Amino acid sequence: MYHSWLDRWDEQRARRGEEGKKTTDFVLDAERAFPRAKKMASIEEFCVLADQAVADPAFFDEPSGSDQGFERKDGWLKFPSDISTDIEANNLVWAKITESGSFDQAMVIFHHWNARARNRQIANFFSLLGVTVVEIAMPYHFERSRPGSTHADYMLSPNLGRTIQSVRQAVWDGRKLIRWLKSEGYREISVLGMSLGSWVAGLVAARDSAVSKASLFLAAGSLADMVWTGRATRSIRASLEPEIGLADLRQAWGPLDLENYAHSLARPDLDLHVVLAKRDKVVLPELSERFMQRLKDAGANPNILALNCGHYSLAIPPYILLVGLSLKRFLS
Repeated sequence: MYHSWLDRWDEQRARRGEEGKKTTDFVLDAERAFPRAKKMASIEEFCVLADQAVADPAFFDEPSGSDQGFERKDGWLKFPSDISTDIEANNLVWAKITESGSFDQAMVIFHHWNARARNRQIANFFSLLGVTVVEIAMPYHFERSRPGSTHADYMLSPNLGRTIQSVRQAVWDGRKLIRWLKSEGYREISVLGMSLGSWVAGLVAARDSAVSKASLFLAAGSLADMVWTGRATRSIRASLEPEIGLADLRQAWGPLDLENYAHSLARPDLDLHVVLAKRDKVVLPELSERFMQRLKDAGANPNILALNCGHYSLAIPPYILLVGLSLKRFLS
């Protein structure tokens, strides 16, 4: 009875999240995704560049010498993104800092897709435990929102190139922030990602040795599979399906697939913590289980908490309390 109610609650929350989402045009836009790419007309050409990006260990490495422009005031940090887009507001990164009074540990939080507000409760809780919390705005979210948009439709969309550019921008922004935290004297850096934010946090952790702990909430490996099967991305699939199949989408978005970086996430100096929802309709459990197996096959030993709730109901008691306690033990 309780779980039937929980499933209905999640479905109602999903329906509210559909408000304002519309089908839009399928676009390759390779020149946004890949440096020096030329305008192209075929998905086959796009996939060749995607394969090259997966094989390129520097694809998520931000430019050297880009540590200028940080401004800190009244608990906020802002700095220019090293990827310039045609949305001016998106080119300035904002982060909310909740100080702990200690330089032992800082945790960077990447929120879920279409987040409306930062999580003051999480920030305050962990700051009291001695962890400085930095909540970064991902591309097209919060202060970086596209004027006139009802959700972050440029972060994840049927525009294949812009989606790769947006996630790559989020990774570059996160790594730039981590360099700043290290320069400020923080000794241990952790990342926490929620849903879409877990893809960003996972890519940051896979590519940045400064990260010693990564916690991924509601995570899977293949972003293509999540979009194709997930409850929250039906409008994107409706735009994609007449133009591209799932197999091609997996290859096109291969640079964003965490399974392709399993061996990097399994490095011995990185601790992994994963929170999964057994009744998740947004990130299907079978996708998460496949990712966990890929990590284990690569030699990782993730600390996994699997709760019998849905994607959205993870945020309500008692589940959120269990998550908080598990994350507390992981960080300490």
